[in-house]
Amino acid sequence: SSSLPEYFVVPSSLADQDLKLYSYSFIGRRMPLWSWNHPNGSALVRMANIKDVLQQRRIDQRICNAITRSHPLRSDVYKSDLDKCLPNIQEIQAAHIKLKQLCVNEPFEETEEKWLSSLENTHWLEYIR
Repeated sequence: SSSLPEYFVVPSSLADQDLKLYSYSFIGRRMPLWSWNHPNGSALVRMANIKDVLQQRRIDQRICNAITRSHPLRSDVYKSDLDKCLPNIQEIQAAHIKLKQLCVNEPFEETEEKWLSSLENTHWLEYIR
């Protein structure tokens, strides 16, 4: 994938040939990418959707098992579909524009109550939380 870094962390139990084979199954060949690690062993791994629905369960299970084996406490993998629970880029951009307009056009001192409700209506604070 041209959008992945040259080097990245993967569970040691996934062989290189498996990763190459699996990469064709992901949209944009965006294989799982270990993005963050916590001292307690928790990790954030992100990946694109798997194209072939028939292969999805098998590949997903293989990757999740490899991640579980890599965890010091052998904790189960918790999966979340961020497409369903996070705003898309257009919503974030619209919220940012509303926030900028609010900060430039609305004098805070004169209309504190209106300003705070207008700030809430931008959804900016919700998105950055």
